[in-house]
Amino acid sequence: MKLLLLEDDVRLSGLLQRGLRGDGHAVDAAATIEDARWHATEGAYDALILDVMLPDGDGFAFCAELRAGGNWTPVLMLTARNAVEDRVRGLDVGADDYLVKPFAFVELLARLRALARRGPSERPTVLTVGALELDPAAHRVTVAGSGVPLSSRQFALLEFLMHHADEVVSRTTIIERVWDWAYEGTSNIVDVYIRALRVRLQEHPQSPPLDTVRGVGYVLRTPPAKQPPLSKPPRSTPAPPPAPSGHGAA
Repeated sequence: MKLLLLEDDVRLSGLLQRGLRGDGHAVDAAATIEDARWHATEGAYDALILDVMLPDGDGFAFCAELRAGGNWTPVLMLTARNAVEDRVRGLDVGADDYLVKPFAFVELLARLRALARRGPSERPTVLTVGALELDPAAHRVTVAGSGVPLSSRQFALLEFLMHHADEVVSRTTIIERVWDWAYEGTSNIVDVYIRALRVRLQEHPQSPPLDTVRGVGYVLRTPPAKQPPLSKPPRSTPAPPPAPSGHGAA
């Protein structure tokens, strides 16, 4: 997932960034509402993690601002305020979830996965494209039940491609959604990871094809459904020859 983290505590922000990136997520971090506002305007995210108490305002007001501007990216409020009225306020201004500090990191990951499944249509907990399955919670990829070992970045790339199966996605889009804002390399890194991912998948003959659309980008294609074989019509028994007529009989 591509995440925006708004947290002004330098130590906590650093810990969260390392943990989230270690889990395969791309993370852009901001310490002020002004910085977060710029990121939210310029980039596309799967979820936002917002602290409440910030040097230039509070996360409640920023969340309300996002919603008023038509930004409906899922929002997780992350705060030390644990009073019921604070949780109610956060939800009422448009937040999707609320996690009180201190918290278990595994719970944060689980809540983010739940937020990512929300959208215009229900998203399954396990992604499936043909015989290929990806379980974000277990961080596991299988093809027809056989495990496919992937690095964290390869896993994130495959997850993005599976979310957009049968769509051609450009290198730029992949960079924006799988790498974070701080990445300053070239788009050739996408080619490197696509090749490595393709090698992993091609070890399993039942994997869906990961195709290159020259000059455009890449697409993970859903294999066509197998058609049942056409049944052959039963052989017709040849009709017996007609009996000879009585004319001319001896």
